[in-house]
Amino acid sequence: MSMSSKVDILKHMYVPQHVILSPEEAKIILEKYHAKPDQLPKIRVTDPVVRAIGAKPGDILKIIRSSETAGASEYYRLVVEE
Repeated sequence: MSMSSKVDILKHMYVPQHVILSPEEAKIILEKYHAKPDQLPKIRVTDPVVRAIGAKPGDILKIIRSSETAGASEYYRLVVEE
């Protein structure tokens, strides 16, 4: 690989799928878990995946991790500044 080549981190086998929730989807998730956005685990706006998908502070991400034993698991993170 040359120095000028770029790797698409979104296609890397160890990077789970990240999805920006719409305001409506975020509201449903927060109601489901009886939570406020600031009660969710955080992910920084500078995270390479956050930057790659164009998420902004205040967005809620759904992270879908797959495993051979557990199937798919969904996690949620609030995008925050540094």
